[in-house]
Amino acid sequence: MTRPPLWRLRNFRLLFASTAATNLGDGVMAVAVPWLATLLTADPVLIGLVAAARTLPWVLLALPAGVVTDRLDHRRILIASDAVRVGLSLALLALALTADPGTGPVLGMAALAFLLGSAEVLRDNTAQTFLPAVVDRSHLEAANGALWSTEQLAGQFIGPPLAGLLIGVSVALPFGLHAGLLASGIALIAAMALPRRTPAAVPVPWRRALGEGVAWLWRAVMLRRLALILGAFNFIGAGFDAVFVLYGQRVLGLDAFGYGLFLTLAACGGLAATLVGPAILRRISPTAAILTGMAGFTVSVAVLALGPSLVVAAAAMLVHNFTGMVWNIAQVSYRQRHIPGPLLGRVNSAFRFVGTGPAAFGAVAFGALIAWAAPMGSVEAVLLPYAVAAVIGAALTAFALFRLRLEP
Repeated sequence: MTRPPLWRLRNFRLLFASTAATNLGDGVMAVAVPWLATLLTADPVLIGLVAAARTLPWVLLALPAGVVTDRLDHRRILIASDAVRVGLSLALLALALTADPGTGPVLGMAALAFLLGSAEVLRDNTAQTFLPAVVDRSHLEAANGALWSTEQLAGQFIGPPLAGLLIGVSVALPFGLHAGLLASGIALIAAMALPRRTPAAVPVPWRRALGEGVAWLWRAVMLRRLALILGAFNFIGAGFDAVFVLYGQRVLGLDAFGYGLFLTLAACGGLAATLVGPAILRRISPTAAILTGMAGFTVSVAVLALGPSLVVAAAAMLVHNFTGMVWNIAQVSYRQRHIPGPLLGRVNSAFRFVGTGPAAFGAVAFGALIAWAAPMGSVEAVLLPYAVAAVIGAALTAFALFRLRLEP
């Protein structure tokens, strides 16, 4: 029997629309959260702390989230996680309306960011595990490419400049929009017609369930190695992202709208990759795709470390986002294809624990590095972490070139 084309699958269309809505909201938040932090404090360590708080749950909760994902109905998890995020977005809206600059409000913002990140751990792990139940394995690259495409278009192409425009009116507006978009995403997921998952008759004890996911990842040598490489890259990548708002303000001299517009221009690279990425991945190996992403990050961050003009910085970010998206499509599809279905949630969570957990520490480390380098000058202090990231990226790329070999 011939499988229906991807876009004729109603459930996939609903998932695609929900992804577009929620990622548009997340793209708005990508500018609104760090910008609000800079309005509440000028301390780069505290700004980095807000970013770290949102990624710290990957260290604390990724493994149990995998057990929950494998035990419960995926659609219900997505709906519940996004409902929690709606409430937290409204709390951030209230903070933006009432808080005065100071350490206390920033710490409160960090606490809300931690809770937001906790909901995102469960949601993101479930979303990656959910797709194989919506489309056939033969459609995974195309489906992942389409979902990454709308994430880029909505989350990085439309969301950031929209956030800049809204901040120009009121810094609270982006948080209200985020809550509304998440609510619409919930409605779309609820409309999907999927058979309800039947849990195992005798659930595996929690400790054993956790251990099965970790043990499977540990035995898969190359996947484990990929997770470790990803963890190291996310350490420097999260630091890159956490202080990029300071890069935009101090090095490039951008206001909120200009910063959002710059991120949108940079996102064109990722958007292009989502359109041609599946075709590229049919012609190159997963290993080549991963190495392309690593090399692209290293070259682009090295260019940014030189404090280039706005045009050159934008070109570097185009390269960074294009090659990084090729990496993302390749490694997510690889995991979905090679990890056994009953273990997918737990192994994914173990992979993300190793691969994403270090991001929390990178955000704080880069903020602290800028604070330490402050006597060098405000611009020079911001450029230093990018030079450090380029050196680390080059070393990791050289390691992967000789030690990473993924099966087709």
